[in-house]
Amino acid sequence: MALGCRQGGRWCGRAPLGRSVLRRRPPAARVAEEVEAGSPARPYAAAAGGDDGAASGEELLEVCWRRHFLRGGAEPRPALPWRAYLSGCHPGFGPLGVALRGNLAAQWWDSALAFREQVFAVDAPLHRPPAAGSPRAGQGLRLLHSETLREALRGRGCSQEPGGPSLEEVLGSAGTLRESLLPGALAQYVSCIELVNKRLPCGLAQIGVCFHSIPESEQHNKNLARIGERTTSLLAWFSSPRTAGQWLDYWLRQRLQWWRKFAVGPSNFSSSDFQDEEGRRGFNLHYRFPWGTETIETLKNLGDTELLQMYPGDSSKLLGRDGRKNVIPHVLSVSGNLDRGVLAYLFDSLQLAENPLTKKKNSQRKVLKLHPCLAPLKVALDVGKGPTTELRQVCQGLFNELSENRISVWPGYLETMQVSMEQLYTKYDEMSVLFMVLITDATLENGVVQLRSRDTTMKEMMHISRLKDFLTKYVTSAKNV
Repeated sequence: MALGCRQGGRWCGRAPLGRSVLRRRPPAARVAEEVEAGSPARPYAAAAGGDDGAASGEELLEVCWRRHFLRGGAEPRPALPWRAYLSGCHPGFGPLGVALRGNLAAQWWDSALAFREQVFAVDAPLHRPPAAGSPRAGQGLRLLHSETLREALRGRGCSQEPGGPSLEEVLGSAGTLRESLLPGALAQYVSCIELVNKRLPCGLAQIGVCFHSIPESEQHNKNLARIGERTTSLLAWFSSPRTAGQWLDYWLRQRLQWWRKFAVGPSNFSSSDFQDEEGRRGFNLHYRFPWGTETIETLKNLGDTELLQMYPGDSSKLLGRDGRKNVIPHVLSVSGNLDRGVLAYLFDSLQLAENPLTKKKNSQRKVLKLHPCLAPLKVALDVGKGPTTELRQVCQGLFNELSENRISVWPGYLETMQVSMEQLYTKYDEMSVLFMVLITDATLENGVVQLRSRDTTMKEMMHISRLKDFLTKYVTSAKNV
């Protein structure tokens, strides 16, 4: 991409540029070799044993609030604990948290659709009317207009006339908020099996918001139940009964390997097996937070019970081909909580390093070393000394080029408040920005920018024409490591 030309001895406008000033190593080698310069960083989780702040997660919570990964409560210091975020009863993620969750979801789709010939993406409404005559018609989380409920409680019903519908009838006709993605996916099984000409195995994948009741132990008022929400991933895998156990073991290995792939401390992700009250086999995947383990994903062999309940009557349309046999498949549910996954990776990524400018305990440099594929921002563009207008024009052109190539960029050059370079480094390290690019007067002269790495803190010079390819290869290489 041509980005500059010379006018009066300065580099600006758009024209072909020369070669990189430095001979560079392949990005894959850089990913594998990068180490922290100076004092080594230590994982935040490792401090939990001897640091009360680390054990409770307060330091990380401050970083997440300050850099807008999480939204808090009252200002200036939000009062929400980690438990509120784990339970799904909180104001939501901030802009960087939303971007992190989006990147995590994108990686999940890549893994779920690896079997592209057999897996289909589906969607379903957030709520649905209860099935007529269903024994669960009056159960579950209900969606009801407040005025309709008031009228029913007053004994007048919706019609404002005596003899109107009772409270039970109003609740029975209200929509049901989904607590799982599985029913919506199973409702599309027949379409799925027809698309693959009834060949097993096959699967359906979905990501969406689900709702749940907050446990009584976490309620502020024991008499008023609150509703939490979570972003859930689901892979419903349909296999013959003969191979269902093998497939469950396969997906366990795949999913545990996937969670560990993006982690600084892979051993914090673990698994445990269980059997439900009906004797069905399953596994929970956990992350070890400083206060204990929390479940982030559940795998379970549901047998054929759910399918038969979803399609009562004629079961012939459920049949799939297992070799020469026609069988009703077993359903394997692989359901993850992406919101908890985000929290797990935030804890996993925080590194504490000594500030080289001071030895004070409270001056530790905090770095969110999120995996390059998950980091919300890949690069920040800032300007140094030189003509402000021309430098910003170069930044704007580079911003457009990188954004068009799906590289997320932070436009630091738009900031009007002057801060030191060390303050910028601290800010971007806490935002988990992979690289900071500094555009200076030298860039106008010869097209060279300063590139500072989050992970090594090393600064080196690179020709501006090389940035796009370097960043693209860096993230791609990190994904394949």
